[in-house]
Amino acid sequence: MLEIKNLDAGYGFLQVLWDISLSVAEGEFVALIGPNGAGKSTTLKTIAGLVTPLKGQINFNQQSVIGVPAYEISQMGVSFISENLNLFTNMSVYENLLLGAYVIQDKKEVANLMKFVFSLFPRLEARQFQLAGTLSGGERKMLAIARGIMSKPSLLLVDEPSLGLAPMLTLDVFHALETLRKSGMTVLLVEQNVNTTLRITDRAYVLEQGQITLAGDSKELLNNDHVRQAYLGI
Repeated sequence: MLEIKNLDAGYGFLQVLWDISLSVAEGEFVALIGPNGAGKSTTLKTIAGLVTPLKGQINFNQQSVIGVPAYEISQMGVSFISENLNLFTNMSVYENLLLGAYVIQDKKEVANLMKFVFSLFPRLEARQFQLAGTLSGGERKMLAIARGIMSKPSLLLVDEPSLGLAPMLTLDVFHALETLRKSGMTVLLVEQNVNTTLRITDRAYVLEQGQITLAGDSKELLNNDHVRQAYLGI
């Protein structure tokens, strides 16, 4: 579904990614892990069309998205949930979710998607008429993920969903991501909670200093000496 080859990217004169290559097959749950500043978020932003690559290839469903505007990439079926969330804080939870489904014309399908996201996040159903700006940090994360699902994407890009969350809310978010994966959605996750991430994903890439240094089955990486020492403190 997603194929990235020899990708360089950055901001102006600052290059962040160096010769990145990775792939995500349909239905996979793949993680991108690594330290702060390694380029994980930049990778997602480049896929989503928010950062222009310096060189390399990004193909989504065998179609190049290099140079394609971000809104067109979204319409192709890629939903990017940034760590900044970008919610409409003066609108209700329900209105934010409806905006996530603006490309879907079938009202019945929108209603079914709404039921699905409320089953994932019961807190949101209870607060559906509450302004998004009055939600807790964890509830805002849930709303951002739910709004991303409302567009019925083929590929979900999720950036640091557990950042700043209490442990119980972190478990809720990871459980929702697991449920999405089981429902058949393809997910590429950037996350610093390495232990939990490697336990719920299929495969993972380790990104360090802008380069892929390790890749493989998530359970195998849990037992990798470098991963255990650098990220699990073992």
